[in-house]
Amino acid sequence: MQRNSKKGEWEEKKKQKRNNRNKPIEKHDLSRTEGKKLPEDVLIGRNAVIEALRSERGINKILLAEGDRAGSVKEILSLARERGIVVQSVNRSKLEALAGGMRHQGVLAYVSPVAYAELEDILKRAAEKEESPFLLLLDELEDPHNLGALLRTADAAGVHGVLIPKRRSVPLNATVAKTSAGAVEYVPVARIGNISQTLRGLKQKGMWVAGADMGGEQAYYEADLTGPLVLVIGSEGHGMSRLTREQCDFVVRMPMAGRINSLNASVAGSILMYEVMRQRLLKRNGSRS
Repeated sequence: MQRNSKKGEWEEKKKQKRNNRNKPIEKHDLSRTEGKKLPEDVLIGRNAVIEALRSERGINKILLAEGDRAGSVKEILSLARERGIVVQSVNRSKLEALAGGMRHQGVLAYVSPVAYAELEDILKRAAEKEESPFLLLLDELEDPHNLGALLRTADAAGVHGVLIPKRRSVPLNATVAKTSAGAVEYVPVARIGNISQTLRGLKQKGMWVAGADMGGEQAYYEADLTGPLVLVIGSEGHGMSRLTREQCDFVVRMPMAGRINSLNASVAGSILMYEVMRQRLLKRNGSRS
């Protein structure tokens, strides 16, 4: 009787092993093997990054493993150079951490939710509408929520385009897109190199540069903001840089009646953009009467 019981147990274990061999691997087991899900704004692998570069997709920055310059990496460097995209060499362990265990081949790229525009195309768009160009330049803004909020107001206030530096500035990413509530699809954003050089070039085209700073010479509602205009908003906590301020034709301030001596960058920028729109509407309506 005992012998038959042991034989039955042995048969049952044998059957269980056979079933386990035939049992498919569950999805969550595969996810542990392949690594965590990548963020929406991250691409990994040489082929994926090369295709993104060839297709003119908006790319904020490319990370390459230190010392890895052979094979298709040369093509990545060449394409990135042609498009003026920032490339950084980083330790391979950093790439491993960012890729979450997925195979990255020493290459990772941060991409934008939409393609970046060209400054000349933004100015051309304003000319086609027969409107005075209205640009918003963000001097090293760092918070993606502020950028998203400013894009949302820019769309509502008739801004033709937004300019952001390629370095030391928050790029277009998934957080910006979400905060903008869809405005990122409608407001062209151009990445620029040297801010001072860009402003000099725009002034040569007949544009006025107005900076926003609490030490401004006049209140924002006292300034004439109806002509071709570049409105400059500084970074959180630091405001405009000295070199950027030197390129401003005039600097406006926002009167403060309370004890707080400054406003959030997106709040201040929104108020000023609406002041530009208000003045332009008054001028347009006045010319018709």
